Amino acid sequence: MHEGKYKMTSMTGTLQKIDLDHHLHPFTDTKVLGEKGSRIITKAEGIYLWDSDGNKILDGMAGLWCVNIGYGRQELIDVAKKQMEELPYYNNFFMTTHPPAVDLSKELAKISPPQFNHVFFTNSGSEANDTMIRMVRHYWSILGKPEKKVIISRENAYHGSTLAASSLGGMKFMHSQGGVIHGVVHIDQPYWFKEGQDMSPEEFGMKTAQSLEDKIKEMGVDNVAAFIAEPVQGAGGVIVPPDSYWPEIQRICNEYEILLVADEVICGFGRLGQWFGSDHYNINADLMPIAKGLSSGYLPIGGLMVSDEIANVIIDKGGEFAHGFTYSGHPAACVVAQENIRIMKEEKIVEYVRETSGPYLQKRWNELGDSPIVGETRGIGMVAALEIVKDKESNEPFPEDAKAGFHCREFCFDNGLVMRAVGDKMIISPPLIMTESEIDELIDKAGRCLDLTAEKLGIN
Repeated sequence: MHEGKYKMTSMTGTLQKIDLDHHLHPFTDTKVLGEKGSRIITKAEGIYLWDSDGNKILDGMAGLWCVNIGYGRQELIDVAKKQMEELPYYNNFFMTTHPPAVDLSKELAKISPPQFNHVFFTNSGSEANDTMIRMVRHYWSILGKPEKKVIISRENAYHGSTLAASSLGGMKFMHSQGGVIHGVVHIDQPYWFKEGQDMSPEEFGMKTAQSLEDKIKEMGVDNVAAFIAEPVQGAGGVIVPPDSYWPEIQRICNEYEILLVADEVICGFGRLGQWFGSDHYNINADLMPIAKGLSSGYLPIGGLMVSDEIANVIIDKGGEFAHGFTYSGHPAACVVAQENIRIMKEEKIVEYVRETSGPYLQKRWNELGDSPIVGETRGIGMVAALEIVKDKESNEPFPEDAKAGFHCREFCFDNGLVMRAVGDKMIISPPLIMTESEIDELIDKAGRCLDLTAEKLGIN
């Protein structure tokens, strides 16, 4: 145990000690956490958080890419309470259902691209991608092609943290802890700033897209089941693909009859100024994992949107699909998700992102490119990133041991802003409801923290 690690004179210290003694955090070095102590978040309202010491913090990450309509929406609280009073839980196994799951499935079919009229409910994006793997392989097996098992993903992609989902992802540090399931391979990512500055963005987009065609030929078209990618890579560092990328990916998938999976866990539900990232890029996907913004993070829920072509085969010829979760389509989560969608429609939040908050955020975000340590700014709608560099002329990065991104993130926390570091990339994904004055506040805080980071790193 850790007696004496923290002074037991405040609520913060007490909670930090209990946390260290009993709570293992996700994506955390617990030894380092023990030396520093957890930040204890106690309440939230709108776009702001408060910690146990009373500090007010602008949440530039919308929780974890998910609190799209902001904190404190009483409507979501009320429908959850009402549902818990009527039917707190029942499952969707064994030819049983309940109204919340039925109603939400219909609503999702209405707002999704037209080929999607069926959804398989999960509790998270990771589970949605696990489901995708099983459904894709089941689909091809039904069609008499059981050898089509290979799923192609991208380097530096993130598709969840279960063993199957982390295998889909292209993050090697995750693969080193548990390995990779059989039949998943990776290709180049469309990361122009880091990997393509020797050619134009359009040329690079075509080149990286064509690596998919090369991999299909390498693996054998008769063995390849699907290609999965986020419209914009989120956790990889907000990697916005060149305009040439997605049309070429679509052409290749169509030509070789490879299922196209658009992972909408982050990009879905208004983040890019459309209901889905697929709408923004005109992606004609066969499967679409969803989560996060589906309920604005108020309750855990995810799903896999399934195209008519796949659903009809599975329904008509597949027999029992031996897959599911105890809480698939949880009634309280379903009513919260449906109410979240209702609010987004009524308040025209998607249109607001497309026409107002998104363009304004991108305009103000680009101004951060004037910092002596920012090599690039990029983004779409209400998601953005910047690259911290040592030399703006050459885009030379800081050495890894300089921990540039880490220092910037810490300055952000100390100055009332949540901004995430992915290596030396700083990323934001704030609530979609931000006003222009709140965006100004975010940019002012981010600029101040970049100045402090530059000073710490010895850059004038």
